Amino acid sequence: MAETPGVFSYESSEVDWCEGNYQHSENVVEFFNTVSSFIFFVVSPLMLYLLHPYARERNLAVHLVWFMMIFVGLFSMYFHMTLSFIGQMLDELSILWVLAIGYSLWFPRTHFPSFIKDRTTFSRIVLLMTTVTTLSSFVKPTANAYALNFFAIHILYYVTMELRSCTDQQVLRLARTSIGLWVLAIFCWISDRFGCSFWQRLNFCYLHGIWHILIVVATAYGSTLIAYLDAYREIPYSLPDLQYWPSNSWALGLPYITLKEPTKTQKSC
Repeated sequence: MAETPGVFSYESSEVDWCEGNYQHSENVVEFFNTVSSFIFFVVSPLMLYLLHPYARERNLAVHLVWFMMIFVGLFSMYFHMTLSFIGQMLDELSILWVLAIGYSLWFPRTHFPSFIKDRTTFSRIVLLMTTVTTLSSFVKPTANAYALNFFAIHILYYVTMELRSCTDQQVLRLARTSIGLWVLAIFCWISDRFGCSFWQRLNFCYLHGIWHILIVVATAYGSTLIAYLDAYREIPYSLPDLQYWPSNSWALGLPYITLKEPTKTQKSC
């Protein structure tokens, strides 16, 4: 009788992406998917640095979002290197905790349920829900997918509501770019997962690796957009403004928030 592989064993996960296995190394199952995860270690420290003035003024816990993104990259590399069950769980759960932290920090107080009076209570409830989901995921892994979709859809809903009254073209441009990058990233993920045979015929099986790159950049844009809306709402006296690294003149850069001295005019958003 064949021995059942342990959760740490190579290829013990039921998930296998389109990229061919062991093509470039006998120790790395999906080479390009593993290497492309390195983008997390490039963008995350940059965003920690760029958003520090905002975090220092608003809440240093904001840094937890991009600190956790480093772990997302680490666990993503481990998962694609091994395709192990424990790698899959760590990869998915780290994403869940990034969303949960951002949700607890940035979800507007005006949208809290009536029985929640302050952000501390809200954050504790989110923490409890995320902890329960984390533990449940090891018994029923699909629980993680439900939690991920809940956080993502609810965040998208409230951002849409916040932008309905926005007249700042710079903010709207950031929102459009965020959504565009996210849609393109999701297209790559779905195409790799469910259209593998088509991409194999084209000998192009790297869409999941491209997803890694796109989703990190999309997260940089999306989190900065949400942080800006939060700053505009919670610390308006700092007059938050959007800038891009390394230059505002570049078509695509990393967005971040600067805080200016008070003036007489403010944009409506």
